[in-house]
Amino acid sequence: MRWVIALDNLLARISYLCGWVASAAFVLMIFNVFYNVLARYVFSEVSIGMQEMEWHLYAAVFLLGIPYALRTDGHVRVDVFYDRWTDATKAWINMIGAIILVIPFSYLLIHYGYSFTVESYALGEGSGDPGGLAYRWIIKSLLPVSAFFLATSGLGMVTQAIRVLKLGESYTSDKSAGGLA
Repeated sequence: MRWVIALDNLLARISYLCGWVASAAFVLMIFNVFYNVLARYVFSEVSIGMQEMEWHLYAAVFLLGIPYALRTDGHVRVDVFYDRWTDATKAWINMIGAIILVIPFSYLLIHYGYSFTVESYALGEGSGDPGGLAYRWIIKSLLPVSAFFLATSGLGMVTQAIRVLKLGESYTSDKSAGGLA
C-alpha cells in the first residue's frame, strides 16, 4: 500500500501546483484590471491587448483552479448529505464519482480540446480586433492541459478513497492537508 500513499502524495502535489499557478494568475489579473481601469479613466487610453489578457488570465484562474478545488474538496456538492456519511461511504462516493464522471469527462476535454488547439495553431488564429493578442492557440491549449490536471485530481480522488478504505485513514475538514488525517 506504500505505492498508493506515494502516488496519492504525488497527485496532491500536482493539484497544489495547479492551485499555486491559478493563484499567481489571479494576482496578475488583479494588476491587469487595475492597469486597464487606470489607463481608461485617468489617461483615456484603451489597450485591446490588455483587455484580452484579462479573460486569458481569468481562463487560467478558472481552468487551473478546478483541479485544486477538486483535490481540496472545494467543489460543489450536496454537503447536507455528504457531511453526515461515514468516511467509508464518502470514499465510495468519491471513488465512483471520479471513475464514472471526472476521468471520462477529462478524457473528452483532452480529446476535443487538443483538436481545438491544433486547429487554432494551424490557422494562425489571433485576435479579431486590431491591437489584440496574437497566438490564440496558447490560451486554447489551456483547455486540454487543465483537463489533464483534472484527470490527475480525479485519480487522486481514487487514491485518497483507497487510503480511507484500505488503510483506515479518515477525511478531515482541514483542506490544506489534502483532506486526509
